[in-house]
Amino acid sequence: MYYTGGLSFNLARNPHYRNSYIRASTLPGYIPPGYNALRTTLLAKERKNIEHHLEPIKITWKDKGVSLCSDGWSDAQRRPLINVIATCESGPMMLRAINCEGEFKDHALIADLIIDSIKEVGWENVVQVITDNAPICSKAGALIASKYPTIFWTPCVVHTLNLAVKNICTPSLVASNADVFDACCWIQPVYEDVMFIKNFIMNHGMRLVMFNDHCNLKLLSVAPTRFASTLIMLKRFRQIRNGLQQMVISPKWDDYKEDDVRKAASVKEKLLDELLWDDIDYIISFTEPIYEMIRRADTDRPSLHLVYEWWDSMIEQVKKAIYRKERKQPHEESPFWDAVYKVLMARWSKSNTSLNCLAHSLNPKYYSSEWLSEDTNRVAPHKDLEITRERKNCILRYFANEDDRRKVNIEFANFSMCMQEFGSGDSMKDRFIMEPITWWAVHGASAPSLQAIAFKVLGTR
Repeated sequence: MYYTGGLSFNLARNPHYRNSYIRASTLPGYIPPGYNALRTTLLAKERKNIEHHLEPIKITWKDKGVSLCSDGWSDAQRRPLINVIATCESGPMMLRAINCEGEFKDHALIADLIIDSIKEVGWENVVQVITDNAPICSKAGALIASKYPTIFWTPCVVHTLNLAVKNICTPSLVASNADVFDACCWIQPVYEDVMFIKNFIMNHGMRLVMFNDHCNLKLLSVAPTRFASTLIMLKRFRQIRNGLQQMVISPKWDDYKEDDVRKAASVKEKLLDELLWDDIDYIISFTEPIYEMIRRADTDRPSLHLVYEWWDSMIEQVKKAIYRKERKQPHEESPFWDAVYKVLMARWSKSNTSLNCLAHSLNPKYYSSEWLSEDTNRVAPHKDLEITRERKNCILRYFANEDDRRKVNIEFANFSMCMQEFGSGDSMKDRFIMEPITWWAVHGASAPSLQAIAFKVLGTR
């Protein structure tokens, strides 16, 4: 109760605590745990018990690899903390939460904290370190990579997408290109109108009562730190459109005169304006692929081998939504699409790493005839110049010895071209059907070095 509920140990000194146990207990002479036992011996036993339950996950780290995820946050006492979580295909595990109160959080401090966790996990088990895209995190990642060449720094995909959404929906002339600002500046006033309506209703008790009478769903108060907070707010607003409009056309809305009448009239005008709702629908439609990718990536499931395809597919779907709204053919120019594409590609170039390309290259699905036939523009990873170049860089970091590297490259050639053992009927048919790790476990024994890498990169987040 104390540990799972986060209760203060001082509660054990309360006389009512001991008396309540004595009255409720059916065991004569039972004495509840005291203050000193809770914070010393019992706490040590509970920690040992938890470590026992986590041992099965730790055992898998050697074969499946580990991603170390780190981020900063604040606890209930507003203390700045940096947490480090180890995650792999078997599940996530919290390693530590470091109190950085009074510390200067520069790249050296962050690198040292993560390196301590790497030593705890074992550097040979760590595939990548995932942080947000802040410059100090990038520098920390470079320090870690210089110390451990086989460990890659990877910026968080979800954070990258969230920054892309912010650049598009709330562009700043200081932070973005002038062309992007000119093309996307119409979006921010739409969101500001939505927030104005939401704040007016939430801050006036009688208007809130009217809202609750007409809408089954609540108005969300989304924190700016929440991923895609702008899109979440717009989607909820679209869901309650009918209720909002019924509210402002009801007699009660105009009859109630005890709050800001001018603001109430402005809210009514905006909610009945079809142009506002058309803009909201348009924003939701072309950002939906980005939002869906955020939801798919923001899980504990291994997704490193899927990120490259997700980005390509997401960008194509965003383009289709914009061109459908503008009623243009694919070959025609669209200034708005050019601006959105510039933002997405700028974020992708910062997020894409050689590890993404290696994981993409080792996914057997992307060599299957079924996947390639779904889109005429698709090519197998070994035929893509960018992916091939980055895959080679990755292999170079894993295998410094030239002979070992040549052996792995031959194994990759057999895998990608369906030669030798990889050319069997079951092996080729299962590429599109089986999960990547399962496929490598069943068909990858003839390429032991490549199989070991595949297990690690395909099982990481």
